[in-house]
Amino acid sequence: MPNIKPISDLRNYSDVLRDVSVGAPVFLTKNGRGRYAIIDMLDYEKTQATLKLMSELAKGKKSGEEKGWLSSSDVRAHFRA
Repeated sequence: MPNIKPISDLRNYSDVLRDVSVGAPVFLTKNGRGRYAIIDMLDYEKTQATLKLMSELAKGKKSGEEKGWLSSSDVRAHFRA
């Protein structure tokens, strides 16, 4: 269940930060609408690594579509050499 708090709870920010843990962000609302998320640093780093991986995979896919794909035998030969 998501942990949702009004942004006014940040007056006691130590209480809000105590509720943040890996896999359990705290969502802050402003005027009754979701506005901010406070996440654990490990979750942030994982998200950034995932975004970087997805970007690299997209570059590889684009390269394969533009320049052509390598056959599995070509890849094996490359790594054996």
